Amino acid sequence: MAELFIPTLHTFAMNNSFTGSCGEFRFRIVPAVEKKGKEVVFENSSIRAEYWHGPFCYEKSVMEGEQVFPMSEEGRLAMKSWLEENI
Repeated sequence: MAELFIPTLHTFAMNNSFTGSCGEFRFRIVPAVEKKGKEVVFENSSIRAEYWHGPFCYEKSVMEGEQVFPMSEEGRLAMKSWLEENI
C-alpha cells in the first residue's frame, strides 16, 4: 500500500488547505478552524477530507468519499489511514 504525505497538524491549524495525489487517486483536505483571539480552539475545529480517482482537478471531478475528522494529531492520523485505505 502507498503511503501518502499529509502535512503536520500545525499546517491545518493555520487554516491551510492541502491537495495531494498518488497515481490516479486525488484528495483535498480543508480545515475548519475556530479561534479565540489568536489561539486555535482545537476541540471546536475539524479537518474535512475528500477524495476522487481520475485525471481531473477537484472542480471537474465527482467526489467518491468525504469525511470530517477532529483537529488533533489523532484525527490527522485517522484521516491519513482513511485516505490510504481508499487509494
